[in-house]
Amino acid sequence: MPKVTQPLTDTQVKSAKAKAKEYNLYDGGGLMLRVTPNGTKSWLFNYFRPYTKKRANIGLGKYPDVTLSKARTLRHDYQTLLADDIDPKHYKDKLNADAKTDQLITLVYVVNEWLKVKRSMVSNDHADDIWRSLELHIIPDLGKVPIKEIKATNTIEVLKPVANKGSLETVRRLSQRLNEIMDFAVNTGLRDSNPLSGIRKAFSSPKKSHLPTIKPEEFPTFLSDLRKANMSVVTRGLILWQLHTMVRPGEAVGTQWKEIDWDNKLWTVPANRMKKKRIHKVPLTKETIAILKQMKEISSEREHVFPSVKSPRTHANPSTPNMAIKRMGYHGKLVAHGLRSLASTILNEHGFEPDLIEVSLAHVDKNDVRGAYNRAEYVERRRHMMDWWSNYIHEALKGNSFTFQHKDINIDE
Repeated sequence: MPKVTQPLTDTQVKSAKAKAKEYNLYDGGGLMLRVTPNGTKSWLFNYFRPYTKKRANIGLGKYPDVTLSKARTLRHDYQTLLADDIDPKHYKDKLNADAKTDQLITLVYVVNEWLKVKRSMVSNDHADDIWRSLELHIIPDLGKVPIKEIKATNTIEVLKPVANKGSLETVRRLSQRLNEIMDFAVNTGLRDSNPLSGIRKAFSSPKKSHLPTIKPEEFPTFLSDLRKANMSVVTRGLILWQLHTMVRPGEAVGTQWKEIDWDNKLWTVPANRMKKKRIHKVPLTKETIAILKQMKEISSEREHVFPSVKSPRTHANPSTPNMAIKRMGYHGKLVAHGLRSLASTILNEHGFEPDLIEVSLAHVDKNDVRGAYNRAEYVERRRHMMDWWSNYIHEALKGNSFTFQHKDINIDE
């Protein structure tokens, strides 16, 4: 008849003394307490490994950190694994490896992986702007936190100081970007769910406001101020270049000489520099070519048309036009991006086709079929409008009244 092991008691475990040689106290079911000569007491679980049927021990921890009751719970858990032919040691090793991996997969790691994908959807400047906002507001506090430990509560606490400054639009954008990052984590198997889906509800909504711009009747005064302003040739040329071409500030500032087709009078902005990741073609006018020729005397040996003063190997800072316009006395009245709105308003008021204007502003056409047709044909149809617009700027810059309609312009002159 097999020997029946009597379960241990708390008193037996507590009172077990060290001996000259190591010995074990058995609780049954493979659980035992090992007592070493130096008095250390450790729990072990002895079992037959699935398939190989070889005996093996797995440590459960030291007493009294692991109590008798806790050791029995672990024994039960491992017996349950064995019933499903799962080796407890392999299982424990995997848990430890997964825990170590979880610690390495931090928020900043996931942000970088997400940005690799995001860059294929937005312009490089926009991707850089996304990184800067996260680097400034989120990464210092949450960057090293494992992605599985990111919660709504700790994220909201990080966003509160931004909201308290009144920067609710920044909170909105950060919330949107963090949600994209967490959705990416879910879709790539790094998290089971997105805990940040409702964080925007913890803050007031920002008031909708349009980017500051001026009225068409104020345009000649602005151009007069621009002509008289104390600024570098590069900065003034950059503002005029953006104004004539109607592109976004980031697209204007990154203009490269290799993008200019002098023979066909065309500037082609590659997709990776455009907000919507679509190639954008801008017909060049007499005035825009004049700007390029002036800049050629300064930057013809450089990659960029409008080089940075501090770092000539790269382009001017995207904020340069805004800062210059602000110094001109237009703080709160006009920003560089508002020049696009101004161009749109004037061109619409003078009867140009809305589709032509929208394509010139590089707005994505919602009708994919019509959009594909437009891309093939609109470049030549836009030349007339771009010539008219450049001539309008030229006349306003001279201070002349400009009341004629676009049909009165002879672009062949």
